[in-house]
Amino acid sequence: IFVGVIPLATGMILNLVADRDFKKHRTTVKPFAESAVLITTGVYRLSRNPMYLGFELILIGVALLLGSLSPLAVVLLFPLLLESRFIRAEERMLAQQFGQSWVTYQNEVRRWI
Repeated sequence: IFVGVIPLATGMILNLVADRDFKKHRTTVKPFAESAVLITTGVYRLSRNPMYLGFELILIGVALLLGSLSPLAVVLLFPLLLESRFIRAEERMLAQQFGQSWVTYQNEVRRWI
């Protein structure tokens, strides 16, 4: 059961670090809002969506801590929801705004991990 603390803590740290990067670069963390800059450093070198990855790790940690199978349904459905409702639209916006810089970044860094 306590093995859930590891993904929970990792997800929280990942989200805090990613949020710090947004503030450092003075751009918005809000989905669908126009970004001031394309962040490709820090945790964004490892994942194009470190905050969404952090949320997923938090959900995994909570599911493990609860010790029940039912929360695992959320763990499985959450990335699908993110993909269909947020990531695709956000990536279209980034492609339109940053052009070749986005394409290069997209080709070099995986969406999740």
